[in-house]
Amino acid sequence: MTKTDVSGLSQLGQNVAAPQSPEEAVLERVPNGNAGTGFVVRFTAPEFTSLCPMTGQPDFAHIVIDYLPGDWLVESKSLKLFLHSFRNHGAFHEDCSIYIAKRVVELLEPKWLRIGAYWYPRGGIPIDVFWQTGAPPEGVWLPDQGVPTYRGRG
Repeated sequence: MTKTDVSGLSQLGQNVAAPQSPEEAVLERVPNGNAGTGFVVRFTAPEFTSLCPMTGQPDFAHIVIDYLPGDWLVESKSLKLFLHSFRNHGAFHEDCSIYIAKRVVELLEPKWLRIGAYWYPRGGIPIDVFWQTGAPPEGVWLPDQGVPTYRGRG
């Protein structure tokens, strides 16, 4: 096992203020010590929060990000701060979900990525957003995201 090069990181091990917007948030990456090995990384944010751009009311989601790394892994503290930056950001569910996925893809250039954003209902309708960069990879264990469809009292 090789030691991960963390010399280029600016947030890990530091006292860092939460970014005020997703655009201001700094996402960082570290070298993938297992490049060439097919494996999936999953991040789950079960208490994601953003704001409705029209009413300013909070919107909540359970977000699952799966990706097959290439040369890079996302540094988890930077991802947490990035996701936290949406707490005071007004955007529709679809915009938040796709923006998150595209920022991670831009940073990592993964072999594959998918996001499942399971939004809790406000106004009676849950809005779930799903996106992936292509066909799911073959030959790697890719478990179901495990988030059931919202049923309410059903």
